[in-house]
Order: sequence, then structure tokens, then C-alpha cells
Amino acid sequence: MPVPPPAGPRRRPPLSDVAVSLTGALFLLAGVAGLLPGPAAAALAVAGGFALACVRLAWLAGGALPAPSLPTPNAPPTVDPRTAESAAWSAEIGQPEHRDAAAPGVTTGRQARRVALSRRVAAILDAAVLVAGLTVAVLPLSDPAHRLPIALTGLCLTTPLYVTALLRLPVRSRMSGPELVRRGVDVLALGVSLVFAGWMLLPGGPVPAVAGVAASGGAAVLAVLVVAALAERRRRPGAARCHAGAALTLGGLTLLVVLLAYDAPERALPVAAAPLLAGALLTVAGLRRAWAGERPDRDLAPAAWPRLTAPAGIAALAAGVHLCAVGEFSTGAMALGLAIIPPIMVGELLAAADQRRRVQRLAAREAWLRRRLGPDARAAEPAPLTRADLVRAMAQRSGGALLVVDLHGEGAAVPEGPVLTEVARRLRAGVEAHDLVARLGDTEYAVLTDLGPVPAYALGTRLLASLTEPYPRPCGAARVRVSVGLAETSGGEPEDVLRQADLARRRAVQLGRDRIEWYDAYLEEQLVRRLDLERELPGAVARGELDLVYQPVVALAERVPVGTEALLRWRSPTLGTVLPAELLPVAADLDLIGEIGRWVVDRACRQLAAWSDGGRELWMAVNVTPRELAAPDFVARTATALAAYDVSPERLVVEVAEPGVGAELSTVVARLAGLRSIGVRTALDDFRAEHASLAQLRRLPIDLLKVAPHLVGPGGDGQRPLIDVVANLADRLGVELVVEELESEGQVAGARRAGCRYGQGFVLARPATAERVEAWFEEFPSAAR
Repeated sequence: MPVPPPAGPRRRPPLSDVAVSLTGALFLLAGVAGLLPGPAAAALAVAGGFALACVRLAWLAGGALPAPSLPTPNAPPTVDPRTAESAAWSAEIGQPEHRDAAAPGVTTGRQARRVALSRRVAAILDAAVLVAGLTVAVLPLSDPAHRLPIALTGLCLTTPLYVTALLRLPVRSRMSGPELVRRGVDVLALGVSLVFAGWMLLPGGPVPAVAGVAASGGAAVLAVLVVAALAERRRRPGAARCHAGAALTLGGLTLLVVLLAYDAPERALPVAAAPLLAGALLTVAGLRRAWAGERPDRDLAPAAWPRLTAPAGIAALAAGVHLCAVGEFSTGAMALGLAIIPPIMVGELLAAADQRRRVQRLAAREAWLRRRLGPDARAAEPAPLTRADLVRAMAQRSGGALLVVDLHGEGAAVPEGPVLTEVARRLRAGVEAHDLVARLGDTEYAVLTDLGPVPAYALGTRLLASLTEPYPRPCGAARVRVSVGLAETSGGEPEDVLRQADLARRRAVQLGRDRIEWYDAYLEEQLVRRLDLERELPGAVARGELDLVYQPVVALAERVPVGTEALLRWRSPTLGTVLPAELLPVAADLDLIGEIGRWVVDRACRQLAAWSDGGRELWMAVNVTPRELAAPDFVARTATALAAYDVSPERLVVEVAEPGVGAELSTVVARLAGLRSIGVRTALDDFRAEHASLAQLRRLPIDLLKVAPHLVGPGGDGQRPLIDVVANLADRLGVELVVEELESEGQVAGARRAGCRYGQGFVLARPATAERVEAWFEEFPSAAR
């Protein structure tokens, strides 16, 4: 079945946002380093971002772009006319077209009210951002004695503006009673931890009243905004960003008030500029997302967030810093720290109870669907759950694993209906009662389980064994190949987990099917890399992207070159240099081995001819795969290439790797014999020296045998080196030994002691371009063969 590509990259922020952020960071660093006065650095750091945010919010408030509208029943499609200026601004900020916006004069009363509400929200947020920006901007122009009242006034004005706007955001999601209680408990736990952290981090000694009030009030407001942003990030991403932007802005102003209340050094003031700048830009991004008409799914659970680890982690970190700086805790501090525990425990109990309710509702729904479909529904169709149902179920579970199962018929056939019915029955029979099974496509299923990753892998193995058993049919048993991908559901959002499991399934397909693959980040990198290779490799020969480098083969006794090995390189403009180990498997899957092999032989013969004109009579070895060697015209094509460049056949060596010979032994023997009949020499590469290899060696018509240096080392238990056995057999067969991958002088000496005549490796000469190899040859003017 066709497979969609992996999810594309996330949308990049506008270049203007990047520019003002970088500029602000430079001014911030200049202020902290003392290169600029602290208030001036803070004002300059936020100036560009706040100006940009105010302009964008003013456009929204002024109605340059219409607010989103709710669809009305039976309403005809309308066109949204735009002015040139609005379109240009929309393109600059990435504003999407509003297809459901009504044309002027056609809006309903409800739509008109939504337009007015959205513009009022934009105007209030514009005022909040403007006040925050002006608060910082006037600091360098004011007397130091007046800076604290200015900052406090800005905080007191900005806070109600933000609160008013956030309460009026379009499409608010109504929370149930239990959800309101849990949200309140989460806010209490985070708020207490933030108050405790503020107490611990404030300097010792008397606390200024303004700093204490600002820090306590700021912690409470910050807790509300952070919890709202984290809980709503999946249902209302635009609103979540607005809440996060408000938290950053108000947090930055609170930090500014505290710094001024403690009469901190001026170079510390720019530190407050970072959250202020980020908050302004995030507020605009959130409103733009909410403006686009996000409609939260009422059935979708709030996003999970670390309600246990976040408050406890903040408190523990602050306590650790305080302990290092002060060395003891006051009675009030200990009491406040202990006060964090009860709301955390209550929150966990409420979350567990809510989870049980969701599971019970889902189980009840599945049972109702089965009753509705009749007694045979369980056996006939395990998927009355759809992809949407699966996503909701994943959102309501805090742990477990997801298995994606894909079926492949024999050859290119797609499994038939009766086979799919039996697949469904086997799937249902193989999972536990509390596991959920969904159908994702014609031949693709998913299993959601509460099991941990290791038991889930065992479950996938059992399902794999069951589904690959023959399927009885009147015309004979059918067989199905199965690929299974596994991902942990705790790894992210439901759609991300589905994508991860599907990537693992696709990796199982690449590795031959009838297997299960477990998702991890490295697997995704491999798969994306493989897809890039498959996309770019076709046409590489025609585009002139292939290249050969050459590694000399040296006579070990004289240390002079006698030949070279041609090594393939793909110089991709997109992917960089790709080596044969990565290139050839992809070429084999794309059926490009023949095309690439013809190019390699042709280029090698051309280079041999060029070196012959320079008086160098060296051999050239080229690597071929057993599949390429099995082509009926391989010998004839090789002879044609030699004749085209007037190269003596004995100067070309065709190498085939020993591990791939076994399955095509008779064909390989015939082709190697054909090559030797026209004068081309042959070699067996990567010889393993196992018992089967030694027996196989007698049948292969080869001239050179290439072995790894580990065969040259001493034998185990005082026995003679294995190379002696290989050398003895090679001598009787009239085969020369070449030790490859030599990387030290010790290995070279060992190869010589074993009687090996030739060697190659980094210690002798590295692979290089033809020009560099020719320059290296000049060091051996008498070497010619």
C-alpha cells in the first residue's frame, strides 16, 4: 500500500521575529557585560519586538483581517475579499486564508458578534503589550528613584489587561466540574512551589514590602497562566500560546520590580528583557493561531503535564540553591515547603480517578458497539474503533505501547476479504480483553495496549507468529507477510506516537518484512536517510554525480605499487558523499545495480587506459555484486568496455564478496569462468575462512584471494595462525593472497611472515582521487607491472 512520507518540518517563525530576537539578544548581552547602561540595554532589547507585536495586534484590532466565523447550517460558500495591503501583511506574518469568513454584508448576527469580540481581544492585548513595552522604554529616561514606581505601575496596568483579554479569547472550552477542581489543585501546587522558590531565592535579610507582594502575586498569576497553557496546548494551541506569552510578559515585569526593589546593579536589569521580548512575540503568535478559527475537540482530554515533577522539581531546585548559599532553613520556609505536598497528592489522586472514568467510558462504548454489531462482531471485525477513536484513547492513557500492523500479500497481491476477516479474528484472539484494536487502512491495523515496551514487544512477536500462519482457502492456502512497528505511548502526542509506530513499521518493511521493529530516534534518522537516498539516487549516473577513488595494492616485500582497487563514491549535492555500504543496498532495491555497475567498469577501463599512456602497467580491481555478476551479458559487456579503451584484459580484476556467493554459487562460478576465458582476472573478497568457505574455495575459478588482517594473528590455544591453512590451500590452487585493511606496521609484518605477497590498507596508502594516486606513483618510478 502507498505510504505517506514522514511529517514535514515544523513551520518556521517569520524572519522578522528571528531578526528582532537576535537583535534583542545582542543588546541583552551588551547590557549584562556592562557595554551599555542596564536600563538602556533593556529598553533597546525589547524595542523591536514590542513595536512589531503592537503593529501586528493593531492590524488585527483594526479589522484589516476578518475574525474567524463559525459555520452556519446550509450557508452558501462566500468569498473573502482582501486589500493588497492586507494580503501583504498576511503573507509577512504567515496568516492563513479564512475560507469560512463571510463576505461584507452577508455575515450573520452570531458571526458579527464574533468579529467584534475578536477585534476587542486584539485591542486589549495590544494595549497590554504597549503598556509593558513603554514601562521598559521609559526606564533609561527616568530618574533612578522613580524607576520602581514606574515598573510597579506597568505591572499593575498590564496584569488586568492580559486577564481581561485571555478570558475573552474566542472558542473557550468549557471545563467539567472535576476538571475545574483538578485545574485548581494543579494551580495551587504550582503556585505554592513558585512562592517557596521565590522565598528561597530572594536575598537574605529583610524583604522589601513591594518585592514580597510582587513576588507572591506574580507567583500566583504565573501558576494560573502556566497551568492553563500546558493543559490547553493540545485542545487550544492558540490560546495556550497566548497564556504562555502572558506568563512570560508578566513574569518579566515582576522580575523587573523585584530587581528594582532590591536596588540591584543596573547591569542586572537587561535579564528581565528576555522573557518580556519572548512574551510579546508569543502573544501575537497565539492570537494569530486562535484567530484562524481553532475549534477544540470537546472529547479530547487536556494535555498531560508533569503535575508531580514540576512543582516538586522547582521546590527542590530552589531549596538546593538556598541550602548552598545560606546553609539552613527557617521554620516558615520549612512549613511552606511541606505545604506543597498535599496539593500534589490530591492532584495525583484526582488524575487517577479521571483516568479510570475515561477507561470505563471507552470500554462501555466498545461494548455497546459490539452489541450493536451482533455476537460475531468480535471475531469478524476487531476494528468498530476508527483512527479517531484510537487517537482519543491514546490521549486518555498515560502509558503503554502502540503496535501498528501492516499486511502484505504474496508477490504484489493485496490480501483478500476472507483473509482479512481471518486476520481480524487472529488479532482479537491474540490480545488481552483491555487492549484496543483499530483499523487504520485497508491492510493496516493498530493495537493499543497498557503493557510496557518489553511485554508489548513480546505481544507483537506473538501476533507476528499468528498472522504469518497459512490462511486456508478453497483454492489453496494463502500466506501473508507482516510488518509490525512498536512505539511507546508516553513518547509524545497521539499523532506523534502513531507516526513513530508507522516509521518503525516502514523500517520493518525495509529490512525484509515478517519482523517487528521498535521505534527510537536513531531508527527515524535511518529511515529518513533511506528515503532521501531513494529519492536522490535515480538519475545520479546521468547527472554525473558518481565518482571513483583508488586505493593502491602494494607488493609487501618491495613496498611498491602493483595495482589499485576502484572504490565507488556518490557525490550527492544534497546528501554529501555516500559510500558503497549505504549506496548499494538502495541501488539493489531500486534495480539500479546494473546501471551503476556498467558505469563503474567503463570508468575503471578508461582510467586504466589513461595510466597506460603514462607508462604504468598496473592492474585495476572493481567490485561487483553476485546479482550484477549473474546478468547474462556481464562477460560480453566487460569485454566490450576493455576493447573500447584498448585495455589488456589481464589488467582488469573483477572482485566478488564471498558472503554473497553461496546463494548464487553455480551462476557465480560460470561467470567467473567466463571472465577468465577472455583474460580478465578474478578475485574473492572478504574471505571468512570458515569450513564452508574453505570447501567453496575449491570450486571458484579465482586468481586472487583477499583476507582480513585478523586471520594473520596468532591462533588460539597455541595453534598455528589460520592464515597458514588458507595460504596452504591457496598455494595448491594457484591463488595469490592479498591482505586488506592493514592499519599498522605490525599487521604488515605479520602478513609478510605468513607468506602473503600483496597488501592494501591505510598504513600503506589511503584511497584518493586519480590525480593524487598518480602523484603518489611518482615516488616509485621503477614500479610497473
